[in-house]
Amino acid sequence: MTDLIKTPVFAENNLINLYHLNELYQNIATEVGRRMQDAYQIEVPITSGVWGGTYLIAHPDGLAKRRIWRLYSIVNLPQNTPLDKHANLERLVSIYCDVFAEAFAPDLDLKLKMWGGTLPHSNVAKPSLTLHMEDSTETVSWLRAFFVWNQVPWEESIISDTVRIIKEYKEFFDLKKGPVTKDPKDIKFLLQDIIIIYRTLQNACSEDFQEHANPIIEQVVNQFLTGLHDSIEIIDLYEMVFKNALIYGFEESLEAPFAKAGLDIRNVENWPVEKINWVPDELKEKLIPPIQQIFSGFKAELEKKKL
Repeated sequence: MTDLIKTPVFAENNLINLYHLNELYQNIATEVGRRMQDAYQIEVPITSGVWGGTYLIAHPDGLAKRRIWRLYSIVNLPQNTPLDKHANLERLVSIYCDVFAEAFAPDLDLKLKMWGGTLPHSNVAKPSLTLHMEDSTETVSWLRAFFVWNQVPWEESIISDTVRIIKEYKEFFDLKKGPVTKDPKDIKFLLQDIIIIYRTLQNACSEDFQEHANPIIEQVVNQFLTGLHDSIEIIDLYEMVFKNALIYGFEESLEAPFAKAGLDIRNVENWPVEKINWVPDELKEKLIPPIQQIFSGFKAELEKKKL
């Protein structure tokens, strides 16, 4: 018998409620931990939630403003546990696939396609691993989970992962190398992630950079909300973001706080394993409350609708 708590993720027109999705990911993590304990007597505390920041562009009740085709979850696993043995990690992944499938049924029909890939620029000694499931109903394209080796609150892992993402995206916005030639469909997802990175880090950015970035980000957001399908428009927006060097402002907002702990954000792969998912206190104080406020706002709005 399952103790999985399912939340109503899908609304009309297959729009997703990001508050409920985030809750479901943690409920899935809790259920996976329970099954690992029951089946193998392995205690695994897990935190999880939405990866990718789609909650930053949503209605007040958490309903996505546009249809979401790619589901992403970040899963934070503790270090120095039986999961360090590959056989136990295989067991965890198998249970995760079962619970993902149960949690999203009947809306989705999820099947495992691959797992064990590594995230770019994740820790060399303990790289983050990926799980990829596809939906035969075509309600979404896929669900991907990223397993990161340090169990911390979900909000911290989201902030910490921006260091890795910025390094991954630097190659597409490097002023020394020039703009890249890439399929506009891929460029569109890059632009979406630029919005997400900025909105996540905004409170840590300098006032001058915010004044510079705000109108650019606002223009890109508006284009997404009105529908961004034209290849020329997509490339024009990419070139605008590129020329305005936003990626460098993101780096600047993170560089000094991490450097105080002896960590180089341009060498994130080689940080000590105990610093995986680690965030300096000064960044947590600036960046975690806005994320928490977004979700408490979603919750309050949903509760109003029940009255």
